[in-house]
Amino acid sequence: MNLFMGISQNTTGVLKALVVTASLFIVLAGVKTAAHILVPFLLATFIAIICNPLVVKMENVRIPKAVAVTLVIVFFVSIVLSLAGLVGRSLGELSGQMPEYREQLSVQLAWVVTQLESFNITLSANLLKEHVDPAAAMGLAADMLSGLGNVMANLFLIILTVVFMLFEAPSLSKKLHLAMDDPQMRLQQIDRFLSSVNNYLAIKTLVSIATGATVSLMLWAFGLDFPLLWGVLAFLLNYIPNIGSIIAAVPAMSLAVLQLGAAQAGLIGLGYVVINTVMGNVVEPRYLGRGLGLSTLVVFVSLVFWGWLLGTVGMLLSVPLTMVIKIALESTKEGRWVAVMLSGDDLSEHEQKA
Repeated sequence: MNLFMGISQNTTGVLKALVVTASLFIVLAGVKTAAHILVPFLLATFIAIICNPLVVKMENVRIPKAVAVTLVIVFFVSIVLSLAGLVGRSLGELSGQMPEYREQLSVQLAWVVTQLESFNITLSANLLKEHVDPAAAMGLAADMLSGLGNVMANLFLIILTVVFMLFEAPSLSKKLHLAMDDPQMRLQQIDRFLSSVNNYLAIKTLVSIATGATVSLMLWAFGLDFPLLWGVLAFLLNYIPNIGSIIAAVPAMSLAVLQLGAAQAGLIGLGYVVINTVMGNVVEPRYLGRGLGLSTLVVFVSLVFWGWLLGTVGMLLSVPLTMVIKIALESTKEGRWVAVMLSGDDLSEHEQKA
């Protein structure tokens, strides 16, 4: 009898795991199919979370909510349109100068081939050109920004969604409590979850802005072409810790090799390292704390996964989306073990909760 009961329990566990896995695949397939609808909504949610603290601060100084929301939206749209115009012009100029950069690459590769021949190493310049093409890295960055621009073509829909979200934000916590059958609002996990997500995205955005501005100033000081374009790229990719700064540095350093030479490109690379070390290891931990960290492997996997699922916007929002899931899992006993698996090397906070 005990043997049959054990077999029955094992079968039930396997069936449950299969059902959960099948359900997960069905949900992912649905999300991927509806990506063109979900991406603007996710972007609007992301923007609303960032803008909500500004609206709250204005309300605290007795500015009417409608006026506060209007001022924040006007400010945001002005920034987006200015950056869109700047990025558009820069991408156009970059595309126009790409043939010139490729010619510079041919000259530099010819010099490399000549130097290698002096050591009895024979290589074809055309072969090197096929495998070493810094212009390809710049083109990849341009494609990424263009993909984001295509999403922002729905700017009116995104802004309208943000406006409604900002007006609904104060009642969101109460709705969640009622939806989870907690009318007395005793479940502190909901409030902690909303506060953590809001705090993470707001501070991460400020740090990203500082990173992008510092990168632009550094590249302008070196005399590199399109410093503001690379600063915008650094701002966007700073939402991806650990590897985002590396991705942002590649196109700028590739251009520096062609325009300024290898020595200057090395100095620019060192500048990127200093900026991202200070921002990532000094500024962010001071305001965010270590408890919100993700492991490097999880960051890379989330970048690939969300990029596959939602495209360019999914790549840029991969870590914030994963952080939202991690914070939500930390708020439940059943999902805490998954949050631990997603965490980085610092597990002190989870040890204290255990």
